[in-house]
Amino acid sequence: MSQLSERPEMPVVGVSMPHESANLHVTGTALYTDDLVHRTKDVLHAYPVQVMKAHGRITALRTEPALAVPGVVRVLTAADVPGVNDAGMKHDEPLFPDEVMFHGHAVAWVLAETLEAGRLGAAAVEVELDEQPSVITLQEAIAANSFHGARPLMLTGDVEAGFDDSAHVFTGEFQFSDQEHFYLETHAALAHVDEGGQMFVQSSTQHPSETQEIVAHVLGLHSHEVTVQCLRMGGGFGGKEMQPHGFAAVAALGARLTGRPVRVRLNRTQDLTMSGKRHGFHATWKIGFDAEGRIQALDATLTADGGWSLDLSEPVVARALCHIDNTYWIPHARIAGRIAKTNKVSNTAFRGFGGPQGMLVIEDIMGRCAPLLGLDPMELRERNFYRQGQSTPYGQPVLHPERISTVWQQVRNDAGIADRKSEIAAFNAAHPNTKRALAITGIKFGISFNLTAFNQAGALVLIYKDGSVLINHGGTEMGQGLHTKMLQVAATTLGIPLHKVRLAPTRTDKVPNTSATAASSGADLNGAAVKNACEQLRGRLLQVAGTQLGANASDVRIVEGVARVLGNDKALAWDDLVRTAYFQRVQLSAAGFYRTEGLHWDAKTFQGSPFKYFSYGAAATEVEVDGFTGAYRIRRVDIVHDVGDSLSPMIDIGQVEGGFVQGAGWLTLEDLRWDAGDGPNRGRLLTQAASTYKLPSFSEMPEEFNVRLLENATEEGAVYGSKAVGEPPLMLAFSVREALRQAAGEFGPSGVSVELASPATPEAVYWAIEAARKGGVRRDGHAPDDSRAPAGASALSNA
Repeated sequence: MSQLSERPEMPVVGVSMPHESANLHVTGTALYTDDLVHRTKDVLHAYPVQVMKAHGRITALRTEPALAVPGVVRVLTAADVPGVNDAGMKHDEPLFPDEVMFHGHAVAWVLAETLEAGRLGAAAVEVELDEQPSVITLQEAIAANSFHGARPLMLTGDVEAGFDDSAHVFTGEFQFSDQEHFYLETHAALAHVDEGGQMFVQSSTQHPSETQEIVAHVLGLHSHEVTVQCLRMGGGFGGKEMQPHGFAAVAALGARLTGRPVRVRLNRTQDLTMSGKRHGFHATWKIGFDAEGRIQALDATLTADGGWSLDLSEPVVARALCHIDNTYWIPHARIAGRIAKTNKVSNTAFRGFGGPQGMLVIEDIMGRCAPLLGLDPMELRERNFYRQGQSTPYGQPVLHPERISTVWQQVRNDAGIADRKSEIAAFNAAHPNTKRALAITGIKFGISFNLTAFNQAGALVLIYKDGSVLINHGGTEMGQGLHTKMLQVAATTLGIPLHKVRLAPTRTDKVPNTSATAASSGADLNGAAVKNACEQLRGRLLQVAGTQLGANASDVRIVEGVARVLGNDKALAWDDLVRTAYFQRVQLSAAGFYRTEGLHWDAKTFQGSPFKYFSYGAAATEVEVDGFTGAYRIRRVDIVHDVGDSLSPMIDIGQVEGGFVQGAGWLTLEDLRWDAGDGPNRGRLLTQAASTYKLPSFSEMPEEFNVRLLENATEEGAVYGSKAVGEPPLMLAFSVREALRQAAGEFGPSGVSVELASPATPEAVYWAIEAARKGGVRRDGHAPDDSRAPAGASALSNA
C-alpha cells in the first residue's frame, strides 16, 4: 500500500463525527459573507440595473436621474473600469456590457447608503435599447445554427461495422431540463481597501484564487494586491465556481472608487434571473445491440444549452461525453458534443458537471430499449457492465470494474429484490389504477478535473509553542464537510487528538494558486496537501523525539498525542515535544503540496486517462404511481456507494443522501420555464421563486431510506484510501426516474417502450401513462397515431 493510502495506528480519519460547524449552523452563529456587513462601518450597498429584454444593443445609458435619488452615492458603469471590463476566464463576459444578452442582464450598478436607496436609484437609471432578435430555446439555437466554443468528438472502434453486426438498432431523440442551484445563501461579496491600498474581498466563492484573478484584472492590479477570503458558503453545488467573480469585482470596483466598503448581495429573484444553471441538453442517438442485448455501437450528438457566454460549458460538455458510457462497455462509439448559444443566463457548473447529463442519455436509452429487446431492464443493464480489461470510449482502462457488480449485487440483496418484485406484481394485478415499480441503476463516475493543471493543491500547517495546530488549505467549505475531513487528516498524520487542531478560513494570501473546490476533488487534493505538510512536521518532530528518548527517529511513533519508542515504555507528551523542538530552533511550520499523478489528456483527439479513479454506486428505488393524476411517491430507496475507506463516514452518508435527493429533484420536480413567446417578456424566467420552482422537501423523501458505504474498498493512491463523495451520489437518482418509467408502463400491455420527459413531473408521468395505455412504442418500433407526450419528451424508432 502506498504511503498516501496507508493509515497509522489509532487514526482520527474513519471515525464518524458531526460537521465541524454543526453547532454554529443550528444556533445561527455561523458567519457567512453577508453577516460581515453588520460588523463593518460605512458600508455602501450595490444594486444592479437590470434590463428586462432578452437581447439588444444599448444606445443610451443615463445615470443622472439615479444620482438625484436620496442616498445614492455613485453609479458604476464601464467608464469606471481601470483595468479589463470582463468578469470571465474566456473574455466573453463584459462586467458592464454594451449589449444586453439575456432578460435581466445587469448593465450598471448603483451604490447607495441603503439597499432601498439602491433599488430606487437602479429604477431611475434610463436605458435605451435597440432590440435584436433573440434565441431562447435549444430547438431555436439548433435551427439557427447558433453555437459557440469547441465541438469535441469522441471516437472508438468502427462504428459502422458495429451497427452492421447489430441484431437490433434503435434511434431516438431526448431533451431534458436545466436545474437551478437554489443554494440557501445567494451570491454575496464585501470589499474594502486596507491602509496599505490592498484590496480585501470577502466572497461566497468556491474558487477564491480565480475570484482574486478576476478582481485584479478588472481593477488593473497584480494578484498580490488583492486578497480574497471565503469564510464558508451556504451551499454552492457548482454555482459559485465561476459566477461569483463578477459580483466580487463590482464590490471591489466600488470600494476602490469610493474609499468605502461595498456590499453586493443578490436577493433571491436577482440570483435566479442573473446566475447560471445546470446545462439543459438535447441528444440524438442511434444504438445497436446484438441478439443477447449487448451494446455493439452508439452514435450520438449531445447539445448543451450554454447560454449567452461560454463560462464552463466546454469542460461540462467534455465531461458529458466522458460519462455517456456510465457502467456499460461500448466497443464502437462516435459521440459529438456542441454548445448552443442562447439569450439566457450563462449556464455553469452544477454538481456532476456534465456527467449526469451524459449518463442520463445512456440510462434513458437502456430504459426505453429494454422492453423492445424483450429483457427486464435490470438484466439488460447487468449484461452490459464493464469487465476486467475493458476501456472507456476515450481510452482509459476501467480499474476495479468488479465493484460495479459488487455494489449492484449488494443492493439487490439489501433490497430483497426478488421477493419485492413478486409482491409488486401481485399489487399491480390487484390495483388497476395504482401501480408500483422497482428499478436499479448503477454509476461509474470519474474523479479529477478535466483540465489536468487544476489537479494540484497546497496547504500551510502551523504548530504553535503550546502544541496547538492551525491548518490553512485551499479548499472552501460549502456545507459538504471538507473542513471536518481536513481536521481529521491533520490529526491523524500528526498523531494528536482532534481538539488540538483548528482550521483557518480559506484565503488567497495563505495558500496561493488554488483550484476550485469542485469536481468532487476537494478532499483528495487538499487532504493530500495537508497530509504532506503534516508529514514534514512530523518528520522533524520525530528527530527531536528520538534524541530526547535515546532512540532512532524511525523507531518513534506519535499516537494520541504521545511520542513512544517501539518496544519500550519511553514516552514524551506532544506539548513537551513541541516546546523542546521550539527551543532547538526546529521549524514548526510547513507548506504542503500535492499533484495528482498518472493523468494525461489530449483534448483534440479526446483520448487519454483524465481521471485518477472511478467512484461506483448502485441504488434501488420503489415508487407508487396514481393512474388518474400521475402523482407518485417514493416508497423505498436502498443505496450502496463506494467511497473507498471513508475519511468521515457520517459526513459521507450525509453527502450520499443529499446528493440523491438533489438528483431526484432535477429528474422529477425542478421544472425551469422560460417565456419563449414573441411578446414583450420573451426570454423572461417564469419560475423566479420557490412558489413556482418546485424543490424537493421532506414530503418527497423516501418513506424508507437505506444508505450503506461499500466495505473493504481501500483506494490505492488516494489520501488514507478514501474516495470522493460530493458529486457521484446525485446520479443514483436515475433509479427514481427509471422506476417511474416502469410504473407508467404497467398501465399498458407488456413489451411497451415508455418515453418519459425529464423532469418527470406528475404531469409528464400522466402523459407517459396515457401513451402506455394506448399501446406506447411496441417492439415493431411504431406508436399509435393518437399517442400523446408532453413537450420536451423523447422520441424513439426502430431502425
